[in-house]
Amino acid sequence: MIATSLLEASNAQLKFYPKNTVIFNEKEQPLLYYQIKTGSVKMFNLTEDGKEFVQGFFKDNNSFAEPPLFGDFKYPASAQTTTDSYIYTLTKSDFLELLTAHPEEHLKLTQILCRRMIYKAKIMKEVSVYPPEHRILTLLNHFKTTDNKQNTLYEVKLTRQQISELTGMRVETVIRAIKKLERSNKLTIIERKVYL
Repeated sequence: MIATSLLEASNAQLKFYPKNTVIFNEKEQPLLYYQIKTGSVKMFNLTEDGKEFVQGFFKDNNSFAEPPLFGDFKYPASAQTTTDSYIYTLTKSDFLELLTAHPEEHLKLTQILCRRMIYKAKIMKEVSVYPPEHRILTLLNHFKTTDNKQNTLYEVKLTRQQISELTGMRVETVIRAIKKLERSNKLTIIERKVYL
């Protein structure tokens, strides 16, 4: 992500957000660039029946919610901390000025946004077409590839609840599907942790 020294030189503020703090709500106007120093954030939508559909989890050194700053549209999802978090915030004008002055940072950010778009395209296809086991494997393989762990046993850092939120399935369905995947040797469970 953007180097801390560049953020601080561009007037970024480091703010503390306690666990479960809503940072912004869906349909609000974007005013700030956000980059997590430490902590974690989820971006989500609420369905009509109040169920959360998580668009993504973001952790240390990740930024989130950039597209509305570029596209000048309202937030398509809400953001909330999932742990106590320290997050850099930078005004939209300072953010755009920083990217103009540092095109290499703009390119890095564009590459990250493209990887997120690929993830979204994969997940949309999975959610609409395939059975639960296939959806879960695709999600877990995506994170394994993203974390560059293709040739090693990969510990999945997501809880069953988080997998449920990311795939739009019920937790019970996720638990059954994971057990089925273990029985077919497509993943391993060691001390309640999932490995791929």
